Amino acid sequence: MKVLEVLGVRVEMPTNHPIVLLRERDGDRYLPIWIGAAEATAIAYAQQGIEPPRPLTHDLMKNVIEGLGHRLTEVRIVELRDGVFHAALILDGTTEISSRSSDAIALALRTGTTIVAGESLLEEAGVAMSGEEDKDDEVEKFREFLDHVSAEDFETEPGDKGPAD
Repeated sequence: MKVLEVLGVRVEMPTNHPIVLLRERDGDRYLPIWIGAAEATAIAYAQQGIEPPRPLTHDLMKNVIEGLGHRLTEVRIVELRDGVFHAALILDGTTEISSRSSDAIALALRTGTTIVAGESLLEEAGVAMSGEEDKDDEVEKFREFLDHVSAEDFETEPGDKGPAD
């Protein structure tokens, strides 16, 4: 499994579709996942450290997991099926719960949990960008990538798989 970092959320133009971009920690592949507006907001809030006056759904999930004496130990982006990314929440290192990838990412950011994906998924859906850049360059590359990519770039023929949450 490869560790992924969340680079950020942005709205892809002209469709106004939110996208979250994950980057392979020790590699040059990026994993773009189109997500819903509510999940984009939840991810952005977690990245920016914004705490709403009342818990949002992902804050509630974190509180329930911890309140029941459990711990989210890993988030896995497990597969791409019918154009939709699927994830799994791993509780206490043993219990696996199916999840939407966007919800899993939002929860991982709130709990400081590692996000991982298998090599085969990164080969299938990852986008390679070579070179050694610093974090500012990565963010700029993310912006440039989003300026020139659309959901249609990842569409596939019926029966094939393509990235979407």
